[in-house]
Amino acid sequence: MKKITALVVIAVIAAYLLFWPVPIEPVAWQAPQAPALEGPYAVNDKLANVSQFGQGEGIGPEDVAIDDNGYFYVGYDDGRIVRFDPDGKHPDLIADTKGRPLGLDFDPAGNLIVADGYKGLLSIAPSGAIKALSQRAEGIDFGFTDDVDVDSNGIAYFTDASSKFGPAMKARDDVLEHGGHGRFLRYDPATGTTDVLLDGLQFANGVALSQNEDFVLVTETGNYSVIRYWLKGDKAGTHDIFFDNLPGIPDGISANGNGTFWVALFSPRNAMLDSMSDKPLLRKVAFRLPEFLQPQPAHHAFVLGLNEQGQVTHNLQHNAPEAFAPITSVEQVGNTLYLGSLTASAFAAYVLPQTPETTPAPQGGAQ
Repeated sequence: MKKITALVVIAVIAAYLLFWPVPIEPVAWQAPQAPALEGPYAVNDKLANVSQFGQGEGIGPEDVAIDDNGYFYVGYDDGRIVRFDPDGKHPDLIADTKGRPLGLDFDPAGNLIVADGYKGLLSIAPSGAIKALSQRAEGIDFGFTDDVDVDSNGIAYFTDASSKFGPAMKARDDVLEHGGHGRFLRYDPATGTTDVLLDGLQFANGVALSQNEDFVLVTETGNYSVIRYWLKGDKAGTHDIFFDNLPGIPDGISANGNGTFWVALFSPRNAMLDSMSDKPLLRKVAFRLPEFLQPQPAHHAFVLGLNEQGQVTHNLQHNAPEAFAPITSVEQVGNTLYLGSLTASAFAAYVLPQTPETTPAPQGGAQ
């Protein structure tokens, strides 16, 4: 009898793992072999001594924006956008989007432009008044408005990470499916129109304009790559791969205005996840497992600096239980990097060394 019961239990578990309906329809693809964490990606402890600010004020200050007076703005997972003084103290509630503010940037008029995962592209005036700028394009509602960068004319370049899986479903679901639900968009405040520049992206994430605003970069989380979209010159309107086969899972990207792009890597690559890339059925089975049994990102702080030729110039890491991780955004002001996190209860600062580090360009760099 015990054997029969055991067989029935095994059969039920097998049926559940193989046939229980799930919201993802995984698409087979071939993940490239992850670069080893050596050479230009060698593990180090440069991010071991970051300073943390706003501890306990809220959860998930995913991005950090700094205004001309040195005040910090962060958005929390409960919808609040909070301003801190230049010392990282005295939190002041600026607005509540009632959504999930993610990417932040200021337009030339001093309005805070917000990519809100639920509410779309928003503008928050200095008074705190909230205005919805864009919530759909080409007849498709935004499902996961993720990051934004505003040019010198006030034009906002932003991403809808996934039109199928919103913040409530988590990025994991879109990455496991690999269905190409991400879009890269442009909002023109002069006309109030939103154009789709690229679609079919694998979780379109961070956005950063080049120093001369002749191209813009978009991180494609599900493909471990950075895409370059040309805005000016003979290649305007076309795109190519700026950096391929990153050693980690890319999230936010920013430009320092002086030729360096900072790429926040959520964690190093996950070998188990990569090994399932060409096995859609196995990815469905993994989705049905309890979350703690699914492939998990390592708690590992990881930031890369790239120049405008796609060469690695900085490699900043900290692999330890106490590391400030995951890092989802990096913004440079002066000689300091300000770090955001999707899940931490603080944002952080790292002071760059006086002598910049340089490393050889890996094969994944721009051609």
